[in-house]
Amino acid sequence: MMPRFSIRASARFGRLARRLTDQHPHEFPGRYAEALEILKADPANRTGRHHIKKLEGVARGGGQWRLALGRFRFRYDIAGTTVELLQCGLRREDTYR
Repeated sequence: MMPRFSIRASARFGRLARRLTDQHPHEFPGRYAEALEILKADPANRTGRHHIKKLEGVARGGGQWRLALGRFRFRYDIAGTTVELLQCGLRREDTYR
């Protein structure tokens, strides 16, 4: 059985999450709660059931991992049994244009 992970959020993550909650009050809180449950249980996606990717070329402290839930993205690092949430954002269709 895999250990449960503890979650910490950076100050920047808190600011970004508040902004997304204000902009998307019906969608973001549910996705955030879902993200917390996934990250507490399996942040490295050992089961392969979630849209989690380890990002290449990103140093520790820069958000080495990304979880995609719907239109929302969560970037985080894993240190031992602690997951540190660093960034969250909304993916738009015009993001890469």
